[in-house]
This record gives sequence, C-alpha cells and structure tokens, in this order.
Amino acid sequence: MKGRITKGIAGFYYVYAVKSGMYECKPKGIFRKEKIKPLVGDYVEFEVLDEKERTGVITEIAPRKNELIRPASSNIDQAMVIFAMENPRPSFSLLDRFLIMMERQNIRTVICFNKKELAGEEELELLRRTYSEAGYQVLLVSARREEGMEQIKNVLSGKTTVVAGPSGVGKSTITNLLQSEVCMETGEISRKLKRGRHTTRHAQLIAVGEDTYLMDTPGFSAMAVENMEKEELKQYFPEFHPYEGECRFQGCVHISEPDCGVIRAVEENRISRIRYEDYRELYEELKEKEKRRY
Repeated sequence: MKGRITKGIAGFYYVYAVKSGMYECKPKGIFRKEKIKPLVGDYVEFEVLDEKERTGVITEIAPRKNELIRPASSNIDQAMVIFAMENPRPSFSLLDRFLIMMERQNIRTVICFNKKELAGEEELELLRRTYSEAGYQVLLVSARREEGMEQIKNVLSGKTTVVAGPSGVGKSTITNLLQSEVCMETGEISRKLKRGRHTTRHAQLIAVGEDTYLMDTPGFSAMAVENMEKEELKQYFPEFHPYEGECRFQGCVHISEPDCGVIRAVEENRISRIRYEDYRELYEELKEKEKRRY
C-alpha cells in the first residue's frame, strides 16, 4: 500500500493512506542499516501486518522533493507562520528569525496575523506594508470571528504547509476551523500513545483536503540563527536585493559603510526601519558569536 507519514514517535510512524486511513508502522531494518531515517511528510510504501490492529511495516521511501532540518520533515511546499495582534503581542525579532530560517531552506512563507479585531487599522496597515514590501504574502484574520478563513484555505489548497508560531496565537483554533476530521485521526493516535489530543510536542501532518496537508509544529518562544556567517545574513532579507547595486563598496554589509544603497533606502522609507533594525540586531548577534568562536 501507499501512504504518507503523518507523525513519528519513538520509532513508530503513523502512515495515512487516502482510502484506508491510519496505520502504525515500523520501518524495515534495512533503513537503520543504511542510516536512512523516515521523516514526517515522506511518501512511503508499506505492508499491512494486521488490518484489525492497523499495523504495518514501511518497505520503501519515495525520493524527497526537499528536506527541512527544523522541523525535521520532507516534501514541504510552503510555510505559514501565525502571530497574534495581542495576547501575546507580536515579536518582530522572532518573526524575522523564522523568516530567515525558511529563506535559508528555500521555503516560501506566508505570514498570518490572527486576532485582528484587537488592533487598530493603522497598526494592521503598518504590519501589512512592512512584510508585503519585503515580498511576503500577509493575511490579517480573526479566528474568533471566523474571518479570513477562506483566504487561508485558498493559500493552502493543493500544498503541504508547515504551520508555525508562538504558543497562544490561535494555531489550533485556525487548524480546527480549516477542517473537521483532524480530531478523529489525532484521537486515534492519542489513544495508542495515551497523550492529549492536541499535544504538539512533535511535528504532525494533517490531511485537510485533496492533496492539501498542514504540518502542525510545537509552539516556539525563541529562535536562534545558527551556523551562519554574519556576511551571509543580508541574503535572507529579500527587500535589500534591489538596492545592493547602489552600494559604493562590493561586499557591503549595510551596517556603517558610507554611500550604502540599503541604508539610503531605509532613510527614504523604501525599506522598513523595523526590518532593518532587526537585521542590525541579528548582525551584531552573529558578530559576537564569531568573536567567541575565535
């Protein structure tokens, strides 16, 4: 049979077959021998061992389109990061760190601000402009009022989307509004694992429509930018790229160099000062890490 890994815990992998439902599978020993680890999102072939108990063994893993390091997953089309307008307030630094992480992995990201009813029009417009001018699609929604759900459905349709964000921003509420069957499937896993239905301690793939999947991930409250040289950081701010040809010096890092096209664009409000200040903060952070390394 063919299916897709939706969750992996303690060596067991939960494989969803479109017409047959969920099976609890172990991978063949050959994968361990060849140091191949199945990932959430993998398309696999498996043999059913016991139809009544819904158990099986994974015999083959299809070639991966891509592979994410964090969350460890495969065959991802895009990410949707969710922040709230209040309770908790959005952290631009945290959001920008997530965007950098996705840019490094060549994953397109959509930004969703939930609880829009708690913010004024001016604040909403500032956020929309800041991130849309940086090249990101921005959704302003209210899960409590069920506003903007069709917009989200259109963005997700036919894709596998990593859904991420800090705890308390409404990820679970939005996920539940997008489909009606997740409780049945996660409940099936939860009974076997004796865990809460919506515990997202691990990445989990949820089928929400034809060829449409959400990958729910644990909430995050901090995010370090790792294994990166400070000079590399500017690559992950797409809005800088059009102005880099205007810099006097080749290899300009847009911090204190004279006649810098990016700094000039910030001063003339063509690049968001919020984003630029986050860039400077991250640059200094990477600079300090580099000093400690040597």
